[in-house]
This record gives sequence, C-alpha cells and structure tokens, in this order.
Amino acid sequence: MQETTKKTTLQRSLNPMNVWAIAFGCVIGWGSFVNPGKKFLPNSGVAGTAIAMILGALVMIIIAFSYAYMVPKYPEAGGEFTFTKKCFGKNNAFLCGWFLVAAYLTNVPMNSTAIGLIVDGIDGTADILKFGFHYSVAGFEIYMGEMMLAMGILILFGWLNIIGVQKAAFVQTVLSTLLVICAVTLCITGLISAKATGINMQPIWGFDKAAAMAAGATTENIGEFAHTGTAGIVSAILATFAIAPWAYVGFDAIPQAAEEFNFSFRKVSFIMVIAIVFGCFVYTSNNTVAAAALANWPDRVMAGEWVVLVAAEELLGGFGKVLIGVGVSCAVLSGIMGFYLASSRLMYSMAREGYLPKWFGRINQKYGTPQNAMIFCVLVSLSGPILGREALGWFVDMCAIGASIGYFFTAASTLVTMKRDGDGTPFLKIMAIIGVIFSVAFMVLQLIPIPGLSGVHFGNESYILLVVWIVLGLIFYFRERRFFTSAE
Repeated sequence: MQETTKKTTLQRSLNPMNVWAIAFGCVIGWGSFVNPGKKFLPNSGVAGTAIAMILGALVMIIIAFSYAYMVPKYPEAGGEFTFTKKCFGKNNAFLCGWFLVAAYLTNVPMNSTAIGLIVDGIDGTADILKFGFHYSVAGFEIYMGEMMLAMGILILFGWLNIIGVQKAAFVQTVLSTLLVICAVTLCITGLISAKATGINMQPIWGFDKAAAMAAGATTENIGEFAHTGTAGIVSAILATFAIAPWAYVGFDAIPQAAEEFNFSFRKVSFIMVIAIVFGCFVYTSNNTVAAAALANWPDRVMAGEWVVLVAAEELLGGFGKVLIGVGVSCAVLSGIMGFYLASSRLMYSMAREGYLPKWFGRINQKYGTPQNAMIFCVLVSLSGPILGREALGWFVDMCAIGASIGYFFTAASTLVTMKRDGDGTPFLKIMAIIGVIFSVAFMVLQLIPIPGLSGVHFGNESYILLVVWIVLGLIFYFRERRFFTSAE
C-alpha cells in the first residue's frame, strides 16, 4: 500500500442519505436497547426518561443551529476541532479535539461489548460464546469466545472504513434503515397490545435501585423506594438528562465528514434535526414499550434481565426476539461504523494540522482514507471486549463529557464568528448562547456531585478512565510541544 503524508483532501462521495445514516447510526447504538433496564427505568422511570429525552433532543437541536452555521464556514474534516482552532487558538483546539476523540471513540468499544449478549440473548442458551479462558471485571465474566467474535467484527469494520468511504456508507445506510424499521415495528406493537395499558409503568419516575435490591424489594412493594416529591422527580429527570450528550452524540459526526459531502451544505441542519428526532423516538419508544409490556418490570430490572428483549418476546413471541436481534445488531454495527468514521476523520484532521503526530494524518493513496488513524481507532476499540459489558457505564460517562466539551466550543465559536464576520441573525445568537449555557450545565452535572441528585455524576471508574485519557493526551501534547509553543 502506498501512503502519503502531504496535506490533501478526502474524496467527495457522501450523499444526504449516507450522511443521515452516519448521524442516526451514531446516535442510536447499543445503549438504546440495554439502558432501559440498566439506567433509564430504575433511574428515571417511563415519565422521567421521556421528559429527559425530549428535553435533551430540544437542546441538541438548539446546538445543531450552531453546527449548521459553522460547517459552511469551515467545510473541512475536523468539525468542532476546526471551529475551535479558527476561533480560540491551538491549545483550546487540542483540548476540544482530544475530548471529542474520547466522545466518538468510546462508543465503538461500548457497542462491541453488546455483540456477545446479542448472540446469547437470541440463541436463548446464554452460553454459546462462553468457551475458552475467562476472567472477571467488576463482577462480570468475560470469555474468550465473546472476545474473539467482538474483536473480529471491530477489525472487519475498521477494514471496511479503510477500503473506501462509499462502501462503508452503503453498509451504514442499510443498517440504519433496518434499525428504523425494527424500532417502529416494536413501537406499533406495543401501542396496539392489550398489555400496553399504562398501569404496568409504575413507578413512573423510577426508584432507588441500590436500596431496593439491598432490602430485597419486589414489584409489589417497590413503591416504598420510588422517586417521589419534587426533589425525587427532578433527580429522576436529571439522571437521564445529564447523559443527553452521550445519548445524542453522533448528529455532530456530520461535520467530521464535511470534506466528503457531494451536496450543498444548506442541507446540514435538516439532516441533523431528522437524526436527532429519530433518535429521540427510538430511546423513548424502547423504554416505554419495555415497561408497558412487563407487569413486573422492576423485578426484571433488579434481576439484571435484558428487559427490551423480554418485552419484545412477550409481545411477539419468537418473532419479537428476531426483531430485537436484527434491531440491536443494526444499532451496534452502525454505531461502530459511524464512530469509526468520525474518530478517524477527527484524528486525521488534527494530525494534518500538526496537533498530533504526522503518522495519524497519512492517507491511503489507493482508497483515499485516513488509514493510520483508523488503525489506531481499531486498536483502542479492542479494549471493549477485554473490559466487558460492565464497562458500558464508564464509556457512557466518557462520551458524555467529551461531547459536552465539543458542544460548548461549537456554540462559543459561533458567537465569535458571528461577531467577527458581521453576519448571522439575532435568533442564531440566542441559540448559540443557550448552547453554551447547557453545555456548561452538562459538564457540571457530569463531573461535580450535587447533594440530593443521585445517579447523575461520574462513578469512580469513570473518573479513572478520564484521568487515563487526560494523561494520554498530555503525552501527545508534549510530544508536539514545539508546535503548540510556536507562533500562530
């Protein structure tokens, strides 16, 4: 393979449908199918999750106005990193870019941890991949069989991204379309089912899972641990709202591929909004259907069951299992594909501009793709199968903080650019100011423990991952210190 390190551009080969598929495929991943039982229902219930997701979608649409303004200004791979570089200088650009890599790249291993569960859940034996050597991480058993399958898929999709963006985009479009069909089918089934009466959805605001499990609570007495009162309801909503940057991260992957658009940038805002709205629908629908179909969903949650799969099976029998199998497989694979593309383009852009070692900026001359950046992404992503599914929450937290930083710099860059260029509208200025405020609010909720708000901020393992990522970033930063200390 011939490679080149000269500054070049990527091939323009992505149509609007491809770009929507990349954004939507990134927004909806494994978490939309597993978090109803792991996070959403216990922390926020049906009502809290629905309100949080709708509010989160509205905030993301507000922030999307800033992206729609900035992309035509700087139509290059790099997105938020490029915006920050033009408006706030080298150091802030590196900070933004490095944490955006965390936001995008952590989603790949997060999705890969689901592959084994998909096979076991659909197979029904729960042990088809449990062979070979195994060990435990945070109480979860990890087997060689699960690791081999997940690693094989990670390597395969990395290779697909290397051999051409058109091939990767076609696969992504097929996966995202199938995902929408499965989600809509499950939603319609839940709505017309006699079981979806609403009486099964209590406690509507969720409950204190740790206390309920310690007390041996069941569905019959779960109300004793339910979130009630103003403080409880606010806490329930914020517990899910705080991770909205993770839930919707992916719509902002669109600017990362701006160099590869073969259409007008005026379509960017519409594509972003559609991806966000579809994402909100899938998150809310999966969570609501799971509770509505299971009269004893609190018991299922505390037992660690995959409640979305169990609900689909109760509604549709064997077809329900197949439906969820196809849907979650599409979500996982489209997430891997989309975030591979976003991560590699971002790292390529940073290397091309001198912010990372030149090795990351090398383009494969035959396929016109950032080959070395993709290889790095694959290597980092292999941590997912090694750490196992209990690392899911850690990756969610890392993604949320990285996305929040990217949103902050995009909205702030919009304000700076509008003032400098003398364009924009009062409406856009207001949207950008709101975007800055909410971005800061997300970071505070994620990083700082607030009395009375449980289940909102980082866990200990997430703080450790954050420190590791910061240290790795500092290594790259000081390796290129001459670049950062030189004149702009």
